[in-house]
Amino acid sequence: MASLKSIKTKIISYKKTGTVTHAMEAVSAVKMRKSQERALAGRAYAAAALSVLKRLAGTADAERHALAREQLGKTCFVVITSDKGLAGSLNSAVIRRVEDEIRSRALPKNDIVIIAVGRRGGDYFTSRGYDVRVKHENVGDGVSESDIRMVTDNILAWHAAGEIGACVIAYQNFLSTFEQEAGVRQIVPITQEMITDMVKHIRPVKGKYAPAAAEEDKGPDVYTIEPDADEVLSVLLPKLLNTAIFHAFLEAKASEHSARMVAMKNATDKAKEMASDLTRTFNKVRQAVITREVSEITSGIEAMK
Repeated sequence: MASLKSIKTKIISYKKTGTVTHAMEAVSAVKMRKSQERALAGRAYAAAALSVLKRLAGTADAERHALAREQLGKTCFVVITSDKGLAGSLNSAVIRRVEDEIRSRALPKNDIVIIAVGRRGGDYFTSRGYDVRVKHENVGDGVSESDIRMVTDNILAWHAAGEIGACVIAYQNFLSTFEQEAGVRQIVPITQEMITDMVKHIRPVKGKYAPAAAEEDKGPDVYTIEPDADEVLSVLLPKLLNTAIFHAFLEAKASEHSARMVAMKNATDKAKEMASDLTRTFNKVRQAVITREVSEITSGIEAMK
């Protein structure tokens, strides 16, 4: 049977652990609310921007644009994970989805280029011999769309040089505080099907940000683009592509803080449960010790009579 001292040490250890995890839970809860508000508020804008892109993508001018055409080259993966752990299966789920996508496309390592936003994804694929060209670490919650432009610029430069033929983004899509879904979306080449899929995952089925019941999936409108279609699309398409990447980042941040808050809450509850169980064990052992000592004293008194 364990000694009273060792049990008491474990109780103190669990209580200290619970204090730390509870503090981390409180911090994550504050960050979670801010990130959720930002991600949810941006859904309407992202959906509207992608809707514009969807209408343009079906036009003859857009279909001739370089970003809308398939070309030979490597496949670029933008992998959005967190810099820190303690968030349950958040990062591992994104990494698994990327590996599933690589297997489904039958891509060898030398045909893959990775842009890692977040240390966890970058370290994972670097250690496994993938070509992680760009790493963005310690990206704060307050990042703006212009800050994400650095990711978009790399994709555009590599695509224009013919080095990559397609680009895929992997991130955690925020569904609710207790539910996130790892998703993989193709963002280059830009097609109507790709935009339809992305908008479908941005707009929830019901609630404030759900599409109106009257909205219908219309085909591309006929646009007259001035002064020149190539000039306008060369400015507009990268901006809309950047919006899609930025919104994926907002969804990933909201998912990260939600998952970490839930993980820390579970850890706090478990620490309290273990401390409670050990306290009961401590009381039983102490009672057994007291009973044994009383018995020994009684036996001694009896022996002296």
